[in-house]
Amino acid sequence: MLPRYPVLSSWISTGPAPAFVDAVLRLGAARSSSYVCFANVHMVVEAHRQPAFGQVVNRAALVAPDGSPVAAAVRWFGGPAQPRVAGMDALPLLLAEAARRGQSVYFYGTTPEVLGAIEARIRQELPELRLAGLHAPPFRPLTPEEDAEDVARINAADPDLLFVALGCPRQEQWMAAHQGRVRACMLGVGQAFMTYAGLEKRLPAWARRLWLEWAYRLWLEPRRLWRRYLVTNSRFVWLMLRHAAAQVGRKESEPATW
Repeated sequence: MLPRYPVLSSWISTGPAPAFVDAVLRLGAARSSSYVCFANVHMVVEAHRQPAFGQVVNRAALVAPDGSPVAAAVRWFGGPAQPRVAGMDALPLLLAEAARRGQSVYFYGTTPEVLGAIEARIRQELPELRLAGLHAPPFRPLTPEEDAEDVARINAADPDLLFVALGCPRQEQWMAAHQGRVRACMLGVGQAFMTYAGLEKRLPAWARRLWLEWAYRLWLEPRRLWRRYLVTNSRFVWLMLRHAAAQVGRKESEPATW
């Protein structure tokens, strides 16, 4: 697997986007019951605030730096310079490579309308891709019987990759709970379903390079996301400043060498 470096209490995988794509496809080909997280600021802060959720994140086979601040923080915490590997960018790359390698995919989450748009795009752009299935579970906790039915349905379809969109932290908790039960590499890609389906536009690349994607998402869904972005992002900045101050203090306390 790819080298990992700490950002707060989360261990972030590092490497270029093609290395992540290859690692994921290898997990899928091995039929490894594993999962992959795409860590943005919200996930990293929640993992730091809630140790149980932090364990869920750190047990993942890969933890991609989904957010630009998380990718930058890898370097701040002593790791290498790391590009952002966003779920929204990784999803089309993974589908194209899965088609090239003859691997199959399954989509789990969101709504039938979103899944229908995803299927239509795949049929048009990647007709050779093996689409094993799509399923939108209800927006409520499943009964044990319903959950067992979903697991049986997924395993019967026998996908290499299972893309999961249930929202953070629910999708990460779902993947961790189903490790060993679902025979596929599970990937929590959340909002990537909407953008791939063409139902939500992304900011231009220049705006993403300026870390403005959070502001755009807040503008789209202010009621749902105001706390996540304004409170959580502020906490992330504060934690980064505290880390920087601790690093400075540590260097000042080191004895001088002559």
